Amino acid sequence: MPSFVAMILTVISVVIAGQAMASDLAFDLEAHRGGRALLPENTLPAFAHSLTMGVNTLELDVGVTADGEVIVSHERGLNPDLARRPDGAYVAPPGTPFVKLRLDEVRTYDVGQIRPDSAYSRQFPDQRALPGTRIPTLRELFALVRKSGNTKVRFNIETKIDPNHPDETLDPQAFVAKLLGVIEAEGFTDRVMIQSFDWRTLLLVQQQAPNIPTVYLTIQRGSAPTVALDRATNWMAGFSPTDHGGSLPRTIKAAGGAIWSPYFGDVTAELVSEAHAQGLRVVVWTVNKREDMARMIDIGVDGIISDRPDLLRQVAGEKGIALPAGRPVAP
Repeated sequence: MPSFVAMILTVISVVIAGQAMASDLAFDLEAHRGGRALLPENTLPAFAHSLTMGVNTLELDVGVTADGEVIVSHERGLNPDLARRPDGAYVAPPGTPFVKLRLDEVRTYDVGQIRPDSAYSRQFPDQRALPGTRIPTLRELFALVRKSGNTKVRFNIETKIDPNHPDETLDPQAFVAKLLGVIEAEGFTDRVMIQSFDWRTLLLVQQQAPNIPTVYLTIQRGSAPTVALDRATNWMAGFSPTDHGGSLPRTIKAAGGAIWSPYFGDVTAELVSEAHAQGLRVVVWTVNKREDMARMIDIGVDGIISDRPDLLRQVAGEKGIALPAGRPVAP
């Protein structure tokens, strides 16, 4: 018969393990590009605002400059709707790729105010402009999080690479090497996920940093779908659902993914259940309306990426989901 002390120790260990598992499986409230409906996207002020508010994860995008610096930007180059030259004029389309610009050149552009006559401006009319804001490096974002004292917030980092435009970025191997180098040097390996529509980069991460979860981004509708159920597209690194019963979740599982991140309009309760049966978490993007947030939570998704983390906090709280604590910080 085990001793009383041994029994107590066993109970304690089970409780601790259960708490850890619960933490790992908690609903993931992600601020898309730092919360771009509120402040300029992918900038330190936006990330500071979301840290102050309280989110589980900062979602962001990265590219690499000509001199090898990992920077935070959704586009593969200067965005004509965001980037202004020192003379105040917005850059002309399509915008120079970052791989052709040094970091000191990137720093000369102001990305703190949306071009007023753009569709982007109409999409986010309430975004607070912060003229003078610059494109940050990934190292600077990590430094901001250290400054906040938040030891729990995670990072969902997207590799902005397009197999159809290989001249606009480093090749997948070099891109992943630069990104992993920064993450490892900064000591954030245990707090990041790496996501991509270009699954080639995810396979490289799985090979080189198997402890980092990979997030398989997909969109099946619209004018530029990245995945198909009847073939392998350029984005899918040779994987085809036809080899896996026509199932996208099974395909992602076979590729080695930990998380499926589909466009929310592609998702049904049945697909969420199918993904869960494969051991995948489902984190949908980009959900900005209250009714859509509530519906996604009701069908069982594990997380939501949103441009409105403030609204997502409200909806999640109304659904009884525990909310992450904020840690006030200034950029």
